[in-house]
Amino acid sequence: MPSSPTSIALPKDMAAVVCHGVEDYRMESAPVPGADPGEVVIKVHDCGICASDCKCYTGAPLFWGDKDREAYVEPPVIPGHEFTGEVVALGAGAAERHGVALGDKVVAEQVVPCGECRYCRTGLYWLCTKAHIFGFKQYVPGGMADYMKFPDKARVYKIPESMKPATAALIEPLACALHAVERGGIRLGDVVVQVGCGTLGLCMIAAERLKNPGLLIALDLLDSRLTLAKKFGADLCINADREDVVQRVRDLTEGYGCDVVIEATGNAEAIRPSLHMLRKNGTLVEFSVMRELSTVDWTIIGDGKELNIHGAHLAPYTFPTAIDYLDRGLIQIDDIVTHRLPLDHYQEGFDAVQHPADSIKVLLEPNTGS
Repeated sequence: MPSSPTSIALPKDMAAVVCHGVEDYRMESAPVPGADPGEVVIKVHDCGICASDCKCYTGAPLFWGDKDREAYVEPPVIPGHEFTGEVVALGAGAAERHGVALGDKVVAEQVVPCGECRYCRTGLYWLCTKAHIFGFKQYVPGGMADYMKFPDKARVYKIPESMKPATAALIEPLACALHAVERGGIRLGDVVVQVGCGTLGLCMIAAERLKNPGLLIALDLLDSRLTLAKKFGADLCINADREDVVQRVRDLTEGYGCDVVIEATGNAEAIRPSLHMLRKNGTLVEFSVMRELSTVDWTIIGDGKELNIHGAHLAPYTFPTAIDYLDRGLIQIDDIVTHRLPLDHYQEGFDAVQHPADSIKVLLEPNTGS
């Protein structure tokens, strides 16, 4: 019986956006990657630009510390960690390892874990001490190119053939949102406040609605985003630029405060009101990728309210659920996509993300040309 094909004819070179440093991104020609054992090469359909890409673009450090500051990126590297594409080459054993075949539509998690450290051995692979994130390290070039490669340890998933490209492009942000919402531990009847209604915040609204909270409140500074939040399931939308949101939440809860806050603004100033609108023993989930430091009075967290503070990082174990919910229409969020641009319009895309009044999810589309 003949073996299945492992590759289609590919060009030698491809178009790619390459990060060389702070605000130094260039459109270049790069070699098309090949597939070594266990690896998958895809032709990229879409690649989103997210807040962490902009943090990298503007030169923010990975963490703010007193001493050494690790860079957010390792240039030169092709950026992009929100991608979908079609399998065009398979290394030896890759089809069996990843359960994919040539021509399949696929997506991969942002993280490529080592599989060997303490976190990987105990199932916490997304916290891997040697993890690579696509588009930030040279070992794993990202999706802002015509083609990209998934290493053998990548976590790869098939996308249903019937799923529209604009929908498939939202798998990664929705998967992140699902993890953050799970961290909130929302219970029936809870009063939940979603702080920030950008791409991730709107995905969170849609997921929070499925938890059946008693009252789901959306906060943002832009009415256009609040309109979408209402469409995706928010019961009440409040513009935080025009109203005292802490007082409003207290008024709605007999003075106690809400049960759960999920913060996804990317704005360091949002942390303090998030803490103040919570009831005692309430839960804050902090998801934002922030450029600035945030300073709060920790007394309110401990002695004042005994709050539960949870971080949320990446999208562990949630990609299959995100794919399933989008495929079955349990979550419908295509309206988040505001821009679809050819790859060589990448600068326009980064500019749009940094000016959110006119954009939400910005997608680059390699292989389309101007």
